[in-house]
Amino acid sequence: MAKEIKKVVLAYSGGLDTSIIIPWLKENYNNCEVVAVSGDVGQGTELDGLEEKAIKTGASKLYIEDLKEEFINDYVFPTLKAGAVYENKYLLGTSFARPIIAKRIAEIALEEGADAICHGCTGKGNDQVRFELAIKAFAPDMEIIAPWRIWDIKSRDEEIEYAEARNIPLKINRETNYSKDKNLWHLSHEGLDLEDPANEPMYDKEGFLEMGVSPEMAPDKPTYVTVSFEKGVPVAVNGVKMGGIELVTKLNELGGANGIGLADIVENRLVGMKSRGVYETPGGTILYHAHEVLESICIDKETARMKQHIGIKFADIVYNGQWYTPLREALSAFVDKTQETVTGDVKLKLYKGNIINAGVTSPYTLYDEEVATFDADEVYDQNDSAGFINLFGLPIKVKAKLDAKRK
Repeated sequence: MAKEIKKVVLAYSGGLDTSIIIPWLKENYNNCEVVAVSGDVGQGTELDGLEEKAIKTGASKLYIEDLKEEFINDYVFPTLKAGAVYENKYLLGTSFARPIIAKRIAEIALEEGADAICHGCTGKGNDQVRFELAIKAFAPDMEIIAPWRIWDIKSRDEEIEYAEARNIPLKINRETNYSKDKNLWHLSHEGLDLEDPANEPMYDKEGFLEMGVSPEMAPDKPTYVTVSFEKGVPVAVNGVKMGGIELVTKLNELGGANGIGLADIVENRLVGMKSRGVYETPGGTILYHAHEVLESICIDKETARMKQHIGIKFADIVYNGQWYTPLREALSAFVDKTQETVTGDVKLKLYKGNIINAGVTSPYTLYDEEVATFDADEVYDQNDSAGFINLFGLPIKVKAKLDAKRK
């Protein structure tokens, strides 16, 4: 140990990992004081009874920090505006929740005069990187304790045994012990039968899906929804103005009821391995789709192409925990510029897991019906295309003629 640890601030969820970390810290760091911190990014009932549980298992106090509004407005929506999707499928639900939580934990650790910050991330996962990069940004000299990298416990079964031996109450059991992460934006499922990509997810199994139903169980009648945007930010559903939290919650309800937003992914983790997970992101899937539709009429071709490249890089940055970096800030500035005209309404039809376009309008549309029409018009001279094709095809023609001479 580099220094004596008298007070540790713990990133606390009340789940299996962090439940046993409190007694573990006290047993291994000379009965140090443990201050637990939970960042509320929309876990809902998971936070119920958390303070009593933290104190009972040895924490001196618990902070529950309401981060929901900041999470949606300052992390989720900027990522949505960027069109950032990791490996074409993952809408980054866990990824952008970690920096905001870690930032607040670092701030509290400094306020508390703590000697170290502790997290329950495994040595195989992405979250250890996301947490620690954020801590480095706000408390660069703070010591970090990561029990999974140093303790003797090797599996979740051993964690459960450790908890049972110390009478620590758990909400899980060995049979239903999926590793889950929940917030306002999504719910992830990992572990158990999902570790084998050959196994189909049991969407219809009672208790598996929490944010919606499987497409097969969705209504036989479609649901129409209209999402309104101002400068790339969603501001209304079906004509009703809403704040970010209310809007995402509403779309989660509509999407979940229609089987929208289920993703079964084998993704490439930052640490190098492949990992299989099932994600529920009903509202987010609707928002990404609607935003892309609106951009199709509001952004010119070359900007759209560049933005596609930016979206891939932005997704990697978010996934890799590099939110608090000059590059992410610079990319966000570019994205914000592209969104100045992304204002309008997108009508969608939700039906059994599908999102079907049903109309889009914008006061800044670049779509000109008079130019695009197949009917007679006075704004486009079709004879102009011959000269364009001759110039556009000149390299092909020249190569073909020179190749013929060389034969």
